[in-house]
Amino acid sequence: MNYSIEKVATLIGARRYGESSCQVRFLLTDSRSLCFPEETLFFAIRTERNDGHYYIDDLYRRGVRNFVVEHVPDGWQQQYPGAAFLKVVGTREALQRLAERHRDEFDIPVIGITGSNGKTMVKEWLYQLMMSQMRVTRSPRSYNSQIGVPLSVWLLNEQSEIGLFEAGISKPGEMLALHDIVQPTIGVLTSLGSAHQENFSSLEAKCKEKLILFHDTRAVVYCMDDELVARCVSQYAYKGEQLSWSLKNPKARFFVKETKADEAYTQITYVWDGQEHSYIIPFIDDASVHNSITCAVVVLYLGISPDLLRQRMADLQPVAMRLEVKEGQRNCTLINDSYNSDIYSLDIALDFINRRPDHRGRTRTLILSDIEQSGELDEVLYRQVSDMALERGVEKFIGVGPKLSGQQQQIAIKEKYFFENTNALIGSKVFSDLHDEVILLKGARQFHFDQLTELLVQKVHETTLEVNLNAVVDNLNYYRSFLKPETKMVCMIKADGYGAGAVEIAKTLQDHRVDYLAVAVADEGVTLRKAGITSNIMIMNPEMTSFKTMFDYELEPEVYSFRLLDALVHAARQEGITGWPVHIKLDTGMHRLGFNPQNDMDELIARLKRQQAVIPRSVFSHFVGSDSDDFDEFSAKQFALFTSGADRLQAAFDHHILRHMDNSAGIEHFPERQMDMCRLGLGLYGVNPRNNELLHNVSTLKTTILQLRHVSAGDSVGYSRKTILDKDSVIGAIPIGYADGLNRHLGNRHGFCLVNGQRAEYVGNICMDVAMIDVTGIDCKEGDSVEIFGDNLPVTVLSDVMDTIPYEVLTGVSNRVKRIYFQD
Repeated sequence: MNYSIEKVATLIGARRYGESSCQVRFLLTDSRSLCFPEETLFFAIRTERNDGHYYIDDLYRRGVRNFVVEHVPDGWQQQYPGAAFLKVVGTREALQRLAERHRDEFDIPVIGITGSNGKTMVKEWLYQLMMSQMRVTRSPRSYNSQIGVPLSVWLLNEQSEIGLFEAGISKPGEMLALHDIVQPTIGVLTSLGSAHQENFSSLEAKCKEKLILFHDTRAVVYCMDDELVARCVSQYAYKGEQLSWSLKNPKARFFVKETKADEAYTQITYVWDGQEHSYIIPFIDDASVHNSITCAVVVLYLGISPDLLRQRMADLQPVAMRLEVKEGQRNCTLINDSYNSDIYSLDIALDFINRRPDHRGRTRTLILSDIEQSGELDEVLYRQVSDMALERGVEKFIGVGPKLSGQQQQIAIKEKYFFENTNALIGSKVFSDLHDEVILLKGARQFHFDQLTELLVQKVHETTLEVNLNAVVDNLNYYRSFLKPETKMVCMIKADGYGAGAVEIAKTLQDHRVDYLAVAVADEGVTLRKAGITSNIMIMNPEMTSFKTMFDYELEPEVYSFRLLDALVHAARQEGITGWPVHIKLDTGMHRLGFNPQNDMDELIARLKRQQAVIPRSVFSHFVGSDSDDFDEFSAKQFALFTSGADRLQAAFDHHILRHMDNSAGIEHFPERQMDMCRLGLGLYGVNPRNNELLHNVSTLKTTILQLRHVSAGDSVGYSRKTILDKDSVIGAIPIGYADGLNRHLGNRHGFCLVNGQRAEYVGNICMDVAMIDVTGIDCKEGDSVEIFGDNLPVTVLSDVMDTIPYEVLTGVSNRVKRIYFQD
């Protein structure tokens, strides 16, 4: 649906400045995601750390003419001819109001889904269950925030027959606005958990806040077995129909009489409206069983028969809620998003690839299958696909399916190829010739694009390090929450991003506008620059042989000694360089590297003032013990020593010199000492250095069982017969050894891994490429996954066994281990 700018102004109560004939079709809150400027309305939203008004000039140059603002730019008539500015008190509230008025246009069932866990899974499975008979409009991925929800509801159009929208909250008072935007007719409450619990006085308070979404709905779906949820629903005096489900209570509207699981499937037998029925799902975990029950209650209430439910449940597909980034063969990077196939998820995936800097000279390629159930005429749909792809820099288009093949003329990309099915593409020269490309795979399930991934991915052994880029962002935001809006952030990605892979971590951090990246040596900075990273990069341990490299790649060195300073100045003069930014390190008690703030400041200032080749950009030091309260007195002395030296340095120069001392532990422990900038290291990767507890886990090291064998009591396992079995045992061999980063000290039952969630001790000496584990009593088979550390087995468990620190475990993962990256 299109809205005139005049109508938008009326709907949001804005005062209009300027004239524009544009029709608004797309809403934009992030300037990086611009695709169709002529039909876009930009909301200049203010946050604690950013202000959308800063991006008006850039967006105008890129073709945007419609803006919702809190203040109109000075000189707008001359500077922005043809633009329209809608002035409002609050831009975020205006976005929500527009979505609310848009929702008013639709008299259709709308399902509002909230809870702590399972929201996206339930939404996507409901979509799978209903898509064959209804035009379903749903939230893209997990767009469930104060901004994501209105952007989702805006997607409702003339073809929409039902809406599926998630609603997430992080603090009290947020759900009322989301209720008014979604206006659900059916409410779904998934399981409660501890996410964002720190902002609520109790779990009960959070539950009651979530129930606000269901005010005035005709029905609400919830689990009666959760006593807290059941009590809160009862106390809420809800007037609609209560569609409770239970594994225990036959009085529930949907009573689960029995669940029976085998190796790959679960059969759920249930009672609905007094009749017994059953269905089978291709999953065995409890979360999937519970989510399927929630979905069953919803679709049965909507009128889908138990027989049809049984057919569709059997075909449920796993929901990958994240983009996978994998290294492919022949210098290709694969971005796998072949789990959803609709125009909205395509737009998000194209935006993702467009915002990722990659090696120069590589072609951006889209491999796309037919899009099913779009509600659009094919020629209109694929013309829109073409426009999106072109706007996002796609240079090669490969279409798969009869519909795309029949609409070749709508694809305006110069290099394009079409195939009737996936096998035809695989057998073609086009497929075998793929090289030096960034490839986005976007296919409907029936086209089996997993075959393409399997053939294109770089073949390495079965040990992988899975890196959750969303967790990186969550950890970044956790530490940012301690900072003032104006405080800058340096993120440490030395040692190949603490083993997680510096390039992908840097891309994510750059996308979230960190102020500085920091690496150890110049070569690490060069790798980032060649990968397209444009952020400021600090070199923490510069070598004197690398000065030319730093100049060539715009890398900013730390300076910690007079010898280094003199050599750097000399090298810069030879290159004709002036004003090169450097970072002055002061030694306040670490006694590792740095100038003495008591004895060296006069000489340091004199040498800096005598030359023009370099200029101090920042001055910093390290807390020795910010991770422990025991060292608070010493930390205070360090801070006083640092500020005295930093103040003297600042007094000698007219420009502002950034000061920073807080590391990950210091950010949380000494927020009053954050000064101009803070340095985030281990905390970024999911370990809180204050207590060694996990934040959001970033890295998961996994492998598989190669072979299982029965070994008799009294026999030995491994080299040198270090482990003698005291009973008949089942021993598994896994393809990971000390050459991959599995420390030998974990062998001979000193450490353990997880097999299907159960503890399996390492037996025998750990070999270079293989380790043996005791899986006696564990239900497992060859090919099953093994977790070395990660989501379920914290890396700190391994570091404690080894009497070391998590840094050593994380950075010890070998480069021969394949990294797989995930991103919502």
